[in-house]
Amino acid sequence: MPGPLQGVKVVEMTSVVLGPWACQMLADMGADVVKIEQPRGDSNRTLGAAQNPGMAALYLTCNRNKRSVVLDLKTAEDRDALFSLLPDADVFVSNMRPQAMARLGLGYDAIRAVRPDIVYCLAVGYGSDGPNAGQAVYDDLTQAACGIAGLFAAIDGAPRYAPVNICDRVVGLYVAIAIISALHHRAVTGEGQEIEVPMLETMAQFVLADHMGGGTFVPPLGPMGYKRLLSRVRGPYPTKDGHLALVVYTDKHWRAFSAMAGEPDLVDTDPRFKTQETRTQHAEDMGRYLKEKLPQKTTAEWLAALRAADIPAHAVNRIEDLFGDPHLEAVKLFSEMEHPTEGTLKVARFPVRFSKTPASIRRLAPKLGEHTGEIVPGRAKTRPRGGTQSA
Repeated sequence: MPGPLQGVKVVEMTSVVLGPWACQMLADMGADVVKIEQPRGDSNRTLGAAQNPGMAALYLTCNRNKRSVVLDLKTAEDRDALFSLLPDADVFVSNMRPQAMARLGLGYDAIRAVRPDIVYCLAVGYGSDGPNAGQAVYDDLTQAACGIAGLFAAIDGAPRYAPVNICDRVVGLYVAIAIISALHHRAVTGEGQEIEVPMLETMAQFVLADHMGGGTFVPPLGPMGYKRLLSRVRGPYPTKDGHLALVVYTDKHWRAFSAMAGEPDLVDTDPRFKTQETRTQHAEDMGRYLKEKLPQKTTAEWLAALRAADIPAHAVNRIEDLFGDPHLEAVKLFSEMEHPTEGTLKVARFPVRFSKTPASIRRLAPKLGEHTGEIVPGRAKTRPRGGTQSA
């Protein structure tokens, strides 16, 4: 069955993680995504394990369901080839800096001159009306700028980065949402539009959704930050034989857990434990209590007891454990597929379920320029078929 975006054509000119991830989501949902690459290719083609040059792990996991065309946009001939793809395109996406797009003659006005109702989306580091507009940015910089690195400092005194490209992934979601919203607007009104998705503003809003705290009010009613999330003893907690993540949250949860720990009257006798508000105020004490009690039993023993009491809990998975996680196996998140050049690959399906228009994996990530001849006739012999490039 076709995906919900079947019939939508996307011309993508993105690299690294944010843009490719966003456009892969559109492709998984059925859009025809044409990936325009410079002759050296997307930089993530070299990042991670690889069997062949230009087909590294990070590229393979961000670029399925796409067709690759190589164009040197510094030449008039290849810019003309790009413009030849636009009359039947619905969406144009790039994460190049605006000044680079302008130098290439690929600003919004130039693109809509060819397709007036195009949805034109630029993912940028900083909004165009601020002093940082046009500056280069990567995930690490955004983690620092939006407060994520500083949240680690608030917990243990040293700023550091989350060990995942969280800003690229989250902002990629906003890119996909914005494009789909603009397509809906066009379906209703016939109007295309220009979209700017700035990383810093997006992540600042994302982080502050949890940590606005007293800063929500004018004047402030107290410090910013969500105490439970900033607790130095939030967990996961050691058990007799491993570690366990659990959230003992509601009054019902705490009554059940304290009974398991041999203190059934704790919520009634200790004012720190009495309500959700007092527990939040004493988040450090809550964490210390759990840390003290969890070593009494094994992880499996705790999981059985906690789930019987409907207290949310999960064993701590290493990334290697995800492939064997019983739930992920049951829902068939992972499968093995044969890539025409890279052999057997393990892939994670699009996680959202559609009852009428399911997402699908129709093709695995293409080699550099694999579809140039198909999409731009007469160009195949001048376009590389493999390729490497510097990161």
